[in-house]
Amino acid sequence: MILYRYLTGADDAAFCHRITAALNKGWFLYGPPSLTYDAEQKRVVCGQAITKDVPDREYDPGLDLSTF
Repeated sequence: MILYRYLTGADDAAFCHRITAALNKGWFLYGPPSLTYDAEQKRVVCGQAITKDVPDREYDPGLDLSTF
């Protein structure tokens, strides 16, 4: 099965660490990151799609994708 997640957060070191942790758990970047500006909070928000191939597993909508 191939898993898909879209991580978002403030464009800061914590967000970069979340992406780095996911990459080190076997996830791969899927496409370029996206950026937008949150005028209310006066900060840049980043988003990055990631995917992971998990062989020998069947997809179930109840899966907690953050545990893979």
